Amino acid sequence: MEQITSIKNPRVQLWRSLKDRRARLETGLFLVEGFKSVRDALASSFEPSVLLATEEALPALTPPAGVPVALLPEHVLAAVCDTKTPQGVAAVMRMRAATVAGPRLIALDGVQDPGNVGTILRTADAAGFSGVLLSRDCADPYAPKTLRATMGSVFHVPFEICEDLAGALAARRAEGFAVLSAELDGTPFARYRAGGRPLVLVIGSEGNGVSPAVRAVADEHLSLPMRGGAESLNAAVAAGILMYALMEET
Repeated sequence: MEQITSIKNPRVQLWRSLKDRRARLETGLFLVEGFKSVRDALASSFEPSVLLATEEALPALTPPAGVPVALLPEHVLAAVCDTKTPQGVAAVMRMRAATVAGPRLIALDGVQDPGNVGTILRTADAAGFSGVLLSRDCADPYAPKTLRATMGSVFHVPFEICEDLAGALAARRAEGFAVLSAELDGTPFARYRAGGRPLVLVIGSEGNGVSPAVRAVADEHLSLPMRGGAESLNAAVAAGILMYALMEET
């Protein structure tokens, strides 16, 4: 076990830099904070780089064999973490590429709010969806705010960042998937029946909706009824309603 006491330590500086997306991409590392998320991370297929803990928090953890542990004083761990009141434990994890498969998928087309991306990942986990496809311009799934919003579900549901989301969806459609685009002027979703086909539900960006290239791939365009004065729903709320409505369709 290594003990580090200075914020100026080079390794501490590296861990602090993981709050920034560029540093995460350059290093292939990301930071997970809090007891629940760290336990979920360590139990997942993601590879841990190092476990960070205060002396007070360490007894509550059982680090897997072979995982390095760095013991930090509270003020050093606080400097590393993004939350204002850290729980005394964090983990530096290695990113990994994933190939998403399964009969129920959700695709995010330019969803840029980290809270929305994280909430949709968490809801996909709860609704039993098989995986998540993200366009390159979505909020970073490894960002601290996104990770917190997933409440650990980022380690349960495979996700894939797609350079060409429209191309990825076209490939799924060629394999027999129904590609369902959520849109304000689409067909009321209650009328849709998948008939046992695997499906991909597409949720567009908060401001612009589904992009034209992705919309052109969809073979169904579905909408949620707006009976009150609201013009639209939050992306994560709309995704949640539609995912639960589609749970039994495949």
